[in-house]
Formats: sequence, structure tokens, C-alpha cells
Amino acid sequence: MAQRYVRVQAADGQIYYGLLQLGREVSVLDAPPWLNGQPTDLELPAESYQLLAPCAPSKIVAVGKNYVDHAAEMGTPVPEEPLLFMKPPTAIIATDGVILYPVQSQRVDYEGELALVIGDRCVDCTPEEAQAKIWGYTIANDVTARDLQRKDGQWTRAKGFDTFCPLGPWIVRDVSPGARLQTFVNDDQKPVQSAYIDQMVFPPDVLVSYISQAITLLPGDVVLTGTPEGVGPLQVGDRVRVEIEGIGYLNSNVAARSSKPSLPEPSPTA
Repeated sequence: MAQRYVRVQAADGQIYYGLLQLGREVSVLDAPPWLNGQPTDLELPAESYQLLAPCAPSKIVAVGKNYVDHAAEMGTPVPEEPLLFMKPPTAIIATDGVILYPVQSQRVDYEGELALVIGDRCVDCTPEEAQAKIWGYTIANDVTARDLQRKDGQWTRAKGFDTFCPLGPWIVRDVSPGARLQTFVNDDQKPVQSAYIDQMVFPPDVLVSYISQAITLLPGDVVLTGTPEGVGPLQVGDRVRVEIEGIGYLNSNVAARSSKPSLPEPSPTA
């Protein structure tokens, strides 16, 4: 089994990076692994910690319509260049976390994706250089308020709600290009999404290179590589699971957001 790098919170509130052992113990590292974190003498017993999202990025850069069939189901052509947008770090939740369904939306969709974790500062990189900057791989769900995406004409609000980026459960160093990505909703054994990650239009090295021509990627940053065909709506009470062979699975539950925040009164006109 591949080494699984985790980020956890111990019972005393301390947050650690570490290696998950077969018995679910965590061997604690003295720094994030992409910053050359080394093993310490501290080991956290199973059940003594909370599993967090596996990194705390300064930013999440995401890619739209990076599978041909998904672009088709959205009624658009495949972009000639990677289509970029961003999600705020405040959207991140860990595996088994709760996606909060916002009152502003009537259509919230799942989007299972492969996520890249950057290990080194990346600026103006070639694809070959960019590949060396990808430290590891994890799973993401690019949750989207589809009706607001169409209404707003740009994607910031629709993609950026709190809890709209489930991420995890851990990071692995390598993943097979032929790994299958699948998304399941509730107890249905038939996946609603199923594709191989090598079906991407723009592969990971090209994506990271392209992003780095415009945006500096820092260690611990996350790149979402796009979702395959089969996106669809979630309802309050649903459970959604995204699986990628060689990594594991990312679970989330869906619940109603408690209340609608009040908007400020408009300023009086002159």
C-alpha cells in the first residue's frame, strides 16, 4: 500500500502532519512532508485524533471542462486552453464533513475530481518542470451551486461557498494515469460518474505549467483537475462519495445551511 500522508488534530488541539499506519496510528512529522518534514518520536494512537483536510493551501486553483464528455454535457465546446477559476481555502472540509446547502441556491451539484498538491514554488514552469513540482495527489469534490453559476455569469459565488471543497482523505505520492475516478450518491452501487483520469484534455503537468504562467503556486497549494461526465444534483440528507483508485475515497454528507444572512440596506442615491 502507498504511504498515506495525513494532517490531523490531536486531542490537545495541536495540528500535525504525519504518516498513517496500517493500524490507523499516525507517525508525526516535524513539518509538512513537502517541506522535508522528518519523522519524530511522537505517535498518535488510533481514535486519538481528528482527520483534517490533508493540507492547508494558500489557494485552490481549479480547472473547468477538462473532460470532453463533461464539456458536452454542459453544452459547450472543449476550451482551447485550460479554463481556470479559484475556490477560497475557506471552502475546504475534511472527509466525513458536511456540505452545507446554501439557501440562495436551488441546485447544488457534486463534481468528483483528482487534486494535485504542489510541493515547491512554481513560477513560469515548463510542463517537465511542473511535473517535478507536483508533490502528491488527493481527492476533491468541486461542489457547485449550478443555478448561481448560470445566474452570476462568473463562478466565484457558485464555487466558493463555505464547505464547497471537500478534500482528502490523505495524500499519496503517485497515482496511475489509468486510475478510475468514480462518484457515488447514497447507497446506489452504480456510480454517477466513472472515468479514467488519463481522459483529461489537459494532463496535470500541462495544467500546472499553464497556471504558473499567470499565478505563482506555493508549497501546499491545491490544483483541481476537472470533473468527468455525470455531474448531478445533491439534496439535503444525501451522502456523496468520490473514489480514485490508488488513493481511497472521500465522503461527505449534505445538510441545510441554518439561516440566510441579512443583506445590508442599499445606500441612498444622491
